[in-house]
Amino acid sequence: MAIQRMDNVGIVVEDMDAAVAFFVELGMELEGRTQVEGLFADQCTGLDGVRCDIAMLRTPDGHSRLELAKYRSPAVISDGPRNRPHNVLGTHRVMFAVDDIEDTVARLRPHGAELLGEIARFEDIYLLCYVRGPEGIIVGLAEQLG
Repeated sequence: MAIQRMDNVGIVVEDMDAAVAFFVELGMELEGRTQVEGLFADQCTGLDGVRCDIAMLRTPDGHSRLELAKYRSPAVISDGPRNRPHNVLGTHRVMFAVDDIEDTVARLRPHGAELLGEIARFEDIYLLCYVRGPEGIIVGLAEQLG
């Protein structure tokens, strides 16, 4: 077997507290926060002088994790505006299954979430939408119908 599982998805942020609050409101559980630095961090990332804050969050089922990283050193590189459309090369989104998509969007709005389009119905299977959260992160939401 080539892999055992997908361990986590990593996202670099500038405002760690806002990003953590957004994902906690979504329903993720904060496992912990720490600072990462040293030779192993430099070797792993291919960067020199790495010093970053990490927050690890997990889904309620315990199967998926999200790692948020705020780089203190080297400086964060911005590759353009944070409100890019979904079809830009290299743009990614994280998709979550939710119980009630409308309630989830309403709860996330005070944390900066903006609908990219609208809540759409895919046949009689799903309600789907994309929201842009803090740091311009695109989050997909899917509510299974029936």
